[in-house]
Amino acid sequence: QVQLVESGGGLVQAGGSLRLSCAASRSIFSIHAMGWYRQAPGKQRELVAAITSGGRSNYADSVKGRFTISSDNAKNTVYLQMNSLMPEDTAVYYCNAGVIKGLAEYNYWGQGTQVTVSS
Repeated sequence: QVQLVESGGGLVQAGGSLRLSCAASRSIFSIHAMGWYRQAPGKQRELVAAITSGGRSNYADSVKGRFTISSDNAKNTVYLQMNSLMPEDTAVYYCNAGVIKGLAEYNYWGQGTQVTVSS
């Protein structure tokens, strides 16, 4: 089991920045990959960025060059630095952790944090 607690969402003007944090209840060394997803009203949840335990990261095309995912293993925390925010980034952002046990992968989710970007 992994509990995830997100923080850092809020209201920001277009062009502004926010940093989201996701604190895990166990060492993220033991977590195969962690990621940030978002879901806007009426839309499907989509991957924003992910990072593996080995430090490899990937991003959605829509956020490349603007968002950066990072991890602090000592704090069991993953961050999402969001710069140059646009109104279309408005969504609920969810932290995800993927844990591999044998041949199965288990996914855990945080409760979500709202990000609203005003124009």
